[in-house]
Amino acid sequence: MKFAIIKERKNPPDRRVVFSPSKLAEAKTQFPEAIFKVESSDIRVFSDQEYIDAGFEVTNDVSDCDVMIGVKEVPIDALIPNKKYFFFSHTIKKQPYNRKLLKAILEKNIELYDHETIVNEKGFRLIGFGRYAGIVGAYNGFRAWGLKYKSWNLPKAGPLPNQAALIEELNQIVLPNIKILLTGSGKVSNGAQEMLDAMSIKSVLVEDYLNNTFNEPVYCKIDVLDYNKRKDGKIIDNFDFYNNPQDYESSFMRFAKVTDYYIAGHFYGDGAPYLYSRDDVKSSDFNIKVVADVSCDVDGPVATTLRASTIADPIYGYDPETESEIDYKDEKAITVMAVDNLPCELPQDASEGFGEQFLQHVIPAFFDNDKDGILKRAKMTENGKLTENFSYLHSYVNGIE
Repeated sequence: MKFAIIKERKNPPDRRVVFSPSKLAEAKTQFPEAIFKVESSDIRVFSDQEYIDAGFEVTNDVSDCDVMIGVKEVPIDALIPNKKYFFFSHTIKKQPYNRKLLKAILEKNIELYDHETIVNEKGFRLIGFGRYAGIVGAYNGFRAWGLKYKSWNLPKAGPLPNQAALIEELNQIVLPNIKILLTGSGKVSNGAQEMLDAMSIKSVLVEDYLNNTFNEPVYCKIDVLDYNKRKDGKIIDNFDFYNNPQDYESSFMRFAKVTDYYIAGHFYGDGAPYLYSRDDVKSSDFNIKVVADVSCDVDGPVATTLRASTIADPIYGYDPETESEIDYKDEKAITVMAVDNLPCELPQDASEGFGEQFLQHVIPAFFDNDKDGILKRAKMTENGKLTENFSYLHSYVNGIE
C-alpha cells in the first residue's frame, strides 16, 4: 500500500499537513510494509528537506500512490482518478459551494474519506483540529480585548511558533477583574480551557459565577444544561437535550448579565435553541463586551456573529441597535472574533496533533482488515456512487436542492 502526503492547493494557502516528518517516521516504524511518499510543497510548515532527512522520498509526482492524504479540499483539476482520498471535503452538510467537487469525485471514481466522517461505532469523531481552534480562539479573544480597550497589544498568533509561545505572550498581560464564560465540553472548549488554565485564571462554579463578584479575573465553563432548560421545568440529562432539542429554551441570558468576555466553544446541533438572539443583545442586561466565536455558526445561535472573519482581518464590531457591523473600537460595539479556520494559525502544533490521531485510528485500519469498521463508516463514495451512509447527498449532488 502506497500513501501520499499531498500538497495543499487551496487558497488562501494552508500550511498544515496530516503528518509531520517525525510522525510519518513513526508510522513507517509501526507499519514497515507501508510506503509513504511526500508531494513537494513550498508552503507546508515542514520543509521538503525535513521529510528527506527523515528518510522519505519527496517528489512532484505521487500518481503511483494508492491513498492520497491531505487537509483541505483538493481542487477538481488536481484530483487523480481511481484513487482513495482523505481530506475535509465540506460536503456532508450539503454545502453548496462544494457540490461540484463531490460530483467530480464521483465522476472520477474516487473513494472519498472525509476527516469529519472518521468516527467510532457510536458516531463520535476520532480526529480533528478542534483543540487547536480552541487554543487560538481563546488567544485571539484576549488579543481583541486588548485592541478594543487599548490595554495591551498582543501579536497575531500566526507568526508565533507554537502554543507555548502564545501562552508566554498571554502571561505578560495584566487582566482586569473580568468574568470569562466558556461554552462546550469537547475538544474546542478543552483547548480554550488549556489557555485559561495556563494563565492561572481561577475557575469557578456556576452558582458562584452568577452570584458573586471577585477581586481577580475568573472563568466558568458551562455545558448545554447550564444554558438551556426544558420548557416543562424538568431536569433530565444531556442526552434528552440532544434527542429533544425542541423541548428546550435558552437560559443563557443569566450568564450574559454577568459576563465580560465570552468564548463560544460549543457544538451547535440542528433544532437546538439559539444561545442568544439579536433582541437579547439589545437588552440592558446583556453585558458581554468581547465574543470569541470559535464555533462560528454565522447568523445563528450566537447572534453577534454576522459573518466569518479572516486571519488577515479577524475582528469586527456588532452594533446591537442596528444589528449591523461597525468598527469594533466604537463605544457601542460588541467586539467579535469569528475566524473560521483558526488552526491554520498554529500549523506546527495542529499538524503534530492531527497526525497522532490519524496514526492511531486510521492507518491501522488498512492493515488489520478494518476490524473496527473505521474505513467502512468513513467511506463516502465508491465505484462512482455514494455509499449507503451518505445516500442522503444524492439530491444535493444532482443539484435538486
